[in-house]
Amino acid sequence: MVFHFFLKFKTQFGQSIAILLRNADKTVDSINANIDLVYLNEEYWHGSFNAPDSYTSGQILYHYILKENNQTIHTDFWLDRSIHFDFKIGSQINIFDDWQDIPIERSVFNSRAFAKVLIKKQIKVKKAICNNPTHIFEVHATQLPYGKAVCLLGSGKKLNNWDASSAILLSDNNGVWSVKLNLQKETFPMEYKFATYDLEKKQVEHFEEGVNRVLKTPIDNEHPTMLHQFADFKKHAWRGAGVNVQLSALKTNNSWGVGDFTSINLLSDWSVASGIKMIQLLPINDTTATFSRSDSYPYSAISAFALHPIFIDIQKIAKKNKVVFSKSFHEEIKKLNNLDTLDYDSVFKLKTEALKTVFNNQQSAFMKEEGFKDFFANNSLWLVPYAAFCFLRDKFNTADFSLWEDYSTYNEKSIQKLVSEKNTHFNEIAFYYFSQYHLHLQLTAAVSYAHKSGIIIKGDLPIGVGRCSVDTWMNPDLFHMDMQAGAPPDAFAKKGQNWSFPTYNWEAMKADNYKWWRQRLEHMSNYFDATRIDHVLGFFRIWSVPMHAIEGIFGVFVPSLPLTTQDFINAGLHFNESRLCNPFITDEILNNLFADQSDWIKNVFIDQGHFKNELNNQRKIEAYFKLHQTNENLKQRLFDLLAEVILLKDDKHPGQYHFRIDMHDTKSFQYLSKQEQEILNKLYVQYFYEKQNDLWYKVAQEKLDAIQQSSDMMICAEDLGMVPDMVEGVLKSREMLALQVQRMPKKSHEQFSHPAYAPYLSVVTPSTHDMSTIRQWWEEDASVSQSFYNNLLLQKGKAPFHCEPWICKEILLQHLKSPAMWAVFLLQDLMSVDESTRRENPADERINIPADPNHYWNYRMHITLESLLEQKSLVESIHQLISDTYRC
Repeated sequence: MVFHFFLKFKTQFGQSIAILLRNADKTVDSINANIDLVYLNEEYWHGSFNAPDSYTSGQILYHYILKENNQTIHTDFWLDRSIHFDFKIGSQINIFDDWQDIPIERSVFNSRAFAKVLIKKQIKVKKAICNNPTHIFEVHATQLPYGKAVCLLGSGKKLNNWDASSAILLSDNNGVWSVKLNLQKETFPMEYKFATYDLEKKQVEHFEEGVNRVLKTPIDNEHPTMLHQFADFKKHAWRGAGVNVQLSALKTNNSWGVGDFTSINLLSDWSVASGIKMIQLLPINDTTATFSRSDSYPYSAISAFALHPIFIDIQKIAKKNKVVFSKSFHEEIKKLNNLDTLDYDSVFKLKTEALKTVFNNQQSAFMKEEGFKDFFANNSLWLVPYAAFCFLRDKFNTADFSLWEDYSTYNEKSIQKLVSEKNTHFNEIAFYYFSQYHLHLQLTAAVSYAHKSGIIIKGDLPIGVGRCSVDTWMNPDLFHMDMQAGAPPDAFAKKGQNWSFPTYNWEAMKADNYKWWRQRLEHMSNYFDATRIDHVLGFFRIWSVPMHAIEGIFGVFVPSLPLTTQDFINAGLHFNESRLCNPFITDEILNNLFADQSDWIKNVFIDQGHFKNELNNQRKIEAYFKLHQTNENLKQRLFDLLAEVILLKDDKHPGQYHFRIDMHDTKSFQYLSKQEQEILNKLYVQYFYEKQNDLWYKVAQEKLDAIQQSSDMMICAEDLGMVPDMVEGVLKSREMLALQVQRMPKKSHEQFSHPAYAPYLSVVTPSTHDMSTIRQWWEEDASVSQSFYNNLLLQKGKAPFHCEPWICKEILLQHLKSPAMWAVFLLQDLMSVDESTRRENPADERINIPADPNHYWNYRMHITLESLLEQKSLVESIHQLISDTYRC
């Protein structure tokens, strides 16, 4: 069997094309061929492959690579082109291919989100019978909505002379549509096009973009020709809308002052009525470290696997176990549920007390249930250490395991002894098994309920875990406990962010093939159809902040290639480490910063133009102010003075340096000569925007492979911030959906990004949980909202002071009209389009303030989900917006 490949591709001088072939059927002789193609003419490259005689039928998979100087520089995006054949030995087939230079969304539409929930099984198209085909058309079409098919129209009798009423239907095989035709009697060349076809209306809908395709005279009349092509129907491809919520913010008539897993059912009902196809949740892992409101922060989990007990519907399991709470208890529940904001401390205390009451009613009897036995068998690897961690946290009254005496270092043998059923304290251990088991049951039930309504649930994969957590206790070698993860400064956090999480020891993780990450993804896929990878940039490089710093301004990217003394000398700079690395302090600067208190500052903190050793970092200054209860305003200005540096010394390698981010804003830089500034600025640009790119690209690949290979969830990446150049291409090639936020354009020259220009493989949104909502943002800066009003909304005149419902609706409409696969909105932003449901004060809608590490996550809905369902005007308005923009 001889295969002749013809690839339509124009190369540049020095480039060549190769084809990689492999067999899909492992029961026959293995094929693993790499064949260089030969330049045929200005349009085509050609290569041939003679299959083994044993290959009388089957399937061959193949793809093309572009080479330059014998090095692969690009791979076409159709990685699994295939040839199905059943021809006689000795025959041949001519295959004509187009290079595929854009993603074809195969992995996205094969994800569980689409395969199991969103896409109904397509109406089957009956295959056209052709026993002696001369041409086989195979076309990959971006996933079409239910009831649509691909059809073929063209010139010539067999193609029905462009008669739309007689269009030739192609049959679908996992997104590849095909038809076999005998065109032996036709006159060539023939023109043709692919189009979408409505199977219910039985009519052609939309032709593919561009000029007509041309079918040239066959190479020979004896052997069939196969055409592998791509039809771009993105304008008519599947698109959906989603709602983004913080679970704790949900409010129902029966909730206990906080949203719970049962609340998702009502949100699913509202989503169905509104035309929404995805519910996106912020992290729901257990964060109980301090038993205080600081535990309301959902991105600092004590376990990457355990669910937060605050989300359990206690009334549901109390009823099952015939536990009745007192009248005063119910009055306290009602009081907490009527609050405008979340009282985290009180709610957690109340729910824990109630959960223990239910547990004490049956204690370890639940462990005999078959359902629990299965749950324990599937989850014991994390569940047992989690229960032990919680028991020890409670026993020692701290989550800081370094204070747990004999248990400060995790030891498997000791932990198994600790959790033994023979111990008198076993019920304290079993309580955590009990809570996690029922959380699992309730979340699973909520997801199943959503699926029955055609709605997917999207989870959130935090980039970090809490410093005092089960994961760091069990696997300290996987973390750099002497560093803190964060993010560099941006428009929303001028001093950067310090999340306080330990950074990852990627080398140690690589040694066991990223087992911990794989387990996380596998576990998440028990519940979620899609996941948001929080801060995906952290897989390329993480902003690493030293332990002595409180603000993110002192961070550096890890990994990164540092600069040496010689780099500065070679650039023409007289290198003075003290001048560039120490805080730049002069009397003028002190007077400007501290005015009449500058003498006191000099006496207490400064010695001969330098910070005193005992007060030379942010942690030391923080401790001083805590002890002396001195003016907090002065503390912040001292922090600013500490940051008056141009370079940061590499902690592990003397003589190596990193630029301080935003060095241009420092007085230290501004006091240098113009020549020195120019030299440093050139090196700064090279360091941040050129020098690291190859390194960051390389180190991200294996990590992202582990993420993608661990589950069949749809992957969405949060790629906001200081984005390296290669990230867009990496996400695109992996079919990871990028995030497009209107207020955070990725092009430096833009004030806003327009959703109309978002790529198909993306999620567009006007706001995230880390931002103000649309309404609050509108009132923050009149000049910004005025610019948006005139330039994005194309309205004339002065912008209204308040973001009126019609403006909110227009902003939503911009996003819904976008070609992006998903348009996702905060629940607050969806409610803003109707005067009767929007909150009175926009400032009360804010979820998080990233610049404030002590922010209290206490946002709650101001009305219940039951009431929201009754707001017919809002429901109908949202449904109409989604329907009018042809989102599914």
